[in-house]
Amino acid sequence: MEPAVSTDDGQQIRPRLSDATLRDSAHMAGVEFGPQDAAVIADLLVKTGIELVEVGMISGPNSKDADLIEATHGAIGPERSMSLVVVRDRQQVATALDEAQRLGVHHIMYSIPTSEQHAKLKLGSPSPRFLEALAKSAITQAKDRGFHVTFSGEDGARTPKERLVPYVTAGFAVGADRFRVAETVAYLSPWQMQDQIASLTEIDGAEIEIHSHNMLGMAVANSLAAVRAGAQWISATVGGIGERGGNAPLAELLMALRIVYGDDRFDLSHLTELSRVALRGAGLGTAFQSGPTSPNAFAYELPGQLTNPEAYETLPAELVGNSRELLVRTRLTPALVKWALNDSGLTVDVDEFTPWLINRQEETGRNLLDRDGIRKAAVDFQSA
Repeated sequence: MEPAVSTDDGQQIRPRLSDATLRDSAHMAGVEFGPQDAAVIADLLVKTGIELVEVGMISGPNSKDADLIEATHGAIGPERSMSLVVVRDRQQVATALDEAQRLGVHHIMYSIPTSEQHAKLKLGSPSPRFLEALAKSAITQAKDRGFHVTFSGEDGARTPKERLVPYVTAGFAVGADRFRVAETVAYLSPWQMQDQIASLTEIDGAEIEIHSHNMLGMAVANSLAAVRAGAQWISATVGGIGERGGNAPLAELLMALRIVYGDDRFDLSHLTELSRVALRGAGLGTAFQSGPTSPNAFAYELPGQLTNPEAYETLPAELVGNSRELLVRTRLTPALVKWALNDSGLTVDVDEFTPWLINRQEETGRNLLDRDGIRKAAVDFQSA
């Protein structure tokens, strides 16, 4: 049977797949993959038929994800890998691109917040003109250095079309290769997703990818709806592991393509082993639960997510009887520690305590820490 995923105008297409396990899943609260896990996961993904393996996040020199990136390059080559580059201002982008070149990265993806709420929170301005100027500058810098460039609309699913379409158009006009719509906050139904994507695939020369989160249980459906509207790429993760209710689960997505659309391009025999390795490396036991009732659904390890949860949550944790948690292993920063110690009555030098705690975590096996765990460690630090 031939694949029959069709666009709105009846054209049959075969979606291309990227996997974000070693980037998105690797940066959910408390998850830290090691280089060996990265190499095995990347190799199995390529054997399955995944075209591009997303690995690591680069914001400047001495990237904390350097070992993951290098291990993935060693396993499958840099031409099959893509690393996310954070965008905040022109100079920060330049230093991040320096680091990407040092690591031998070929494909980069820019993470740029497009919704007013996220742009104001992360860039300090909700202005569409500022957003476009920043994106065009970042894309031009990368293309001048020879990178293949995907630029991502962080919180793109919630960004109104009248704001998103001119932004995406401007990015392609200066040479971007692909645009990713990130459903950072699960927000759309499949038919709404189809409408959102259709407005982008009408842009001349646009190559569109969908990256959906599963808080509402519709990540696979939304991904297929995006393809129906003309998106050429789908981003998934092994086991659906990821932040905010998880991501589009790779196995379910590939099964849907096989059963519903007769798409037999992918070797499904590696999927169970992939899930086993990813769950072990993530420290999640034998299964990952997606959706709003998961212990991980409202867990964060970034202070901005803890202080501005409404920017990241489809609905508040309390609505489903869940709770907001801090979970972290060694990705501790003074800002995160300061948040954890706020209103605790504990007084420590955060700049001295943070590296002390990171070292202790490394020495004791990277145990999972919540806010109470950080506070107890602060008491130990005072005693020491």
